[in-house]
Amino acid sequence: MNKVVIEVKKEVKVDGRTNNTGRPVNKKSARQARLAKQAFYANVNDKFVKGNPFRIGRNEYKYLAGKDGNLGCIVGAEFGIHECNVSYIGRTKVQGYTFVLGKKVNVELNLKTLKFVK
Repeated sequence: MNKVVIEVKKEVKVDGRTNNTGRPVNKKSARQARLAKQAFYANVNDKFVKGNPFRIGRNEYKYLAGKDGNLGCIVGAEFGIHECNVSYIGRTKVQGYTFVLGKKVNVELNLKTLKFVK
């Protein structure tokens, strides 16, 4: 038997696309809307966990993580004064608590509505 040599030519796209079928993306589809929402939630959650300052009313706060990856607390961004302890960090919600005049007050922050300071 004779050996056959096959020469493979790779198609190089001139516009630099990779893994793209060339079909346009329907930005209004339910899937694209869901993916955009998931990306927004992940972005906001990442900003909060990193400790980026956010604003509630006129005051600025930021999250400080605890040691060894434990849950931390929310402090005032200007002077670092302790405001409340964080008991839960979810995808779109942060729950915490603080004590006022000897009584426990629960605090809940909606990450979707927080205004992060640049």
